[in-house]
Amino acid sequence: MKKSFLVTALLVFFLALLPACFGKENTSNAATAFKLKLPIDCTLGQNCFIMHYVDRDPSPAEVDFGCGRQTYNDHTGTDFAIPDERAMAAGVAVKAAAAGKVLRVRDGVSDRRVADETDKANVQGRECGNGVVIDHGNGWQTQYCHLRNGSVVAKPDTAVAAGTVLGMVGESGLASFPHVHLTVRYQNKVVDPFVGANAGTGCRVDRKPLWEQPLSYVPTGLVRSGFATEAPTMNAIWEGRFSETELSHNSPALIFWVQTYGVLQGDRQEFQLTAPDGKPFAVRKQDLAQPSRAWLSYVGKKASANQPLSPGVWRGEYRLIRNGKVLIDVKREVRMR
Repeated sequence: MKKSFLVTALLVFFLALLPACFGKENTSNAATAFKLKLPIDCTLGQNCFIMHYVDRDPSPAEVDFGCGRQTYNDHTGTDFAIPDERAMAAGVAVKAAAAGKVLRVRDGVSDRRVADETDKANVQGRECGNGVVIDHGNGWQTQYCHLRNGSVVAKPDTAVAAGTVLGMVGESGLASFPHVHLTVRYQNKVVDPFVGANAGTGCRVDRKPLWEQPLSYVPTGLVRSGFATEAPTMNAIWEGRFSETELSHNSPALIFWVQTYGVLQGDRQEFQLTAPDGKPFAVRKQDLAQPSRAWLSYVGKKASANQPLSPGVWRGEYRLIRNGKVLIDVKREVRMR
């Protein structure tokens, strides 16, 4: 009798443990099984790029998952950017990164690049701008911010498949360039999709990326380049100006410009603008004195009687070099008619 009672008690004890054991296993599986597609309809490195990553430093400093600085303090998402507002106007779709149910949407916030503290104050409480939040079950959610005003097509309480169009890339809310900001959360905590859930802080951690297809870490790259007849500004470049491939030889000046991201102090940039006769018109070599997440630089000269802008094909060349390695190598041509 005593033996039978003991066996029964042990059986009840182990059965009581099963829910807790399986609960932990399911939680672990949910944290590792969730996968994401790109939240934007583009090809990384060709017509879009990642401008900012999640900040993994809990202090006022910042660091991205690759131990670089292509982020800023308390940045909670990944910024998938497009080259300029011309591309934004043409329309680049924002897509659901995984299947789920739409929880919330917002539209009607104007597209306006934030340039100063007054602009920031004007979007307080609406920093995400036009956006969508999707619940994916098992504790996972994704949020998509800065969609173009009037473009949101997602509806609350509707199911979406991975790849479903939610709206278009914009500049609504706290945005200083056209992009979609993707925030991933697991059990209400922000997750860096390049690292995975339940990782520690900092950049030297075990990584279990959430991406369905591996994404490379590219902390430095080219946004756009071209020619202008006046000194370009970052504002004008984001607007999409200076994209011409033909200019008048009667222009007052010719400038070859390059917009990049993720330059570091000590990087070396080399410019050369060459005339149709093969002679250098302008040359510039410079070691950068400070880092910058978004960088605009150029070389050129005003036209003169001694150095006219003769008709023909002009060639611009640019290289960004770090520790002897060429990271960016650009060659562009413009015809002076």
